[in-house]
Amino acid sequence: MRQSRFAKRAMFSISKSVRLTKSADGGILLDLEQGAIFSLNPVATRIVELLEREQSVSSLTRQIGDEFGFSKELARDVNDFLSTLRQQRLLEESELKLPSARR
Repeated sequence: MRQSRFAKRAMFSISKSVRLTKSADGGILLDLEQGAIFSLNPVATRIVELLEREQSVSSLTRQIGDEFGFSKELARDVNDFLSTLRQQRLLEESELKLPSARR
């Protein structure tokens, strides 16, 4: 099984400088800091919508699979899209905050 390129405890959210506009055909991302515009298909648009709240890769993949159907390539495709968002500096990453053990 192929391992994710992202840490298992990493959480992701879309950059605060990004704005999403949706249409029937997908969406458009506008990065206000870079002045860049990106065209998205419907699945990518939904991923960005979900990333408006912090998400783990597994949670994101599960939600996309539930909504659009699972495939062998789904996890890889989600990871590839997250990599693209990261390369374009559109993705913010943080560590998953686990509850501290009580004594």
